[in-house]
Amino acid sequence: MDKNLSSTMKGTLSKVPEITVIFWITKILTTGMGEVFSDYLFFNQLDHQTAMVLALIGLAVSLTIQFSVKRYVPWIYWLAVVAVSIFGTMFADFIHDGLDLPFIESTTFFLVFQAAIFVIWYMTEKTLSITSIYTRRREAFYWATVLGTFALGTAAGDMTAFTMDLGTFSSGVLFAILIAIPALSYKLFGLNEIFAFWFAYIMTRPLGASFSDWMALPQSHSGLGWGSGMVSFGLTVIIIVLVGYMTIAKKDVKEEHVAIRSNEQTHC
Repeated sequence: MDKNLSSTMKGTLSKVPEITVIFWITKILTTGMGEVFSDYLFFNQLDHQTAMVLALIGLAVSLTIQFSVKRYVPWIYWLAVVAVSIFGTMFADFIHDGLDLPFIESTTFFLVFQAAIFVIWYMTEKTLSITSIYTRRREAFYWATVLGTFALGTAAGDMTAFTMDLGTFSSGVLFAILIAIPALSYKLFGLNEIFAFWFAYIMTRPLGASFSDWMALPQSHSGLGWGSGMVSFGLTVIIIVLVGYMTIAKKDVKEEHVAIRSNEQTHC
């Protein structure tokens, strides 16, 4: 390999986890936890403005910590995911309740927002692969995308549950079917891996949120009646256990080093 090229290769570890089964389980749980905890604060404990400010502060602090580390650290990464989940849910609820925007219109708004992020990310970096998250700019695109998926998923889940009158449980079943489509299409028909990942990633939000809402809602609203506070606490405990396991087992840590810029990979 060219010595000059070798000197530009930085031993930078990936800032995101390996995509494993435990990744998807934890992701779905964080979406559910973010949904019910957001509802617990936004509708039951605090006024909307105070809840939004606290969620924004939590988001800023967690992302600052995430951006400050040089590699993927499980508790830091998943803390950021939870913070994005809570804020994304509140933001979607604010768009609907604060601006009195119907669910179908808020879903369309966030769909356009999400598409715009993907387009700008691809035009800038020429890839949407999360295996290439090793620069500050790509990490910024990644977290902007994650925030968009949470807001979009919240609006879409509310749209199917309430505007389309499916209810929370039936919405959860619907999104469980939808999330299986990219997985099966990738395995059986060779669907593009990046497209399959992001399609499934977006579906995790309404999937987790729908079932957590179903558990939290009172029986008079076709829920289990466990309450948003209790469901939030239970999901938080499970998430902590899973993150603790990932921290110890390290099965979701990418060990390989990558180049700072893919265009630096010339001749060897």
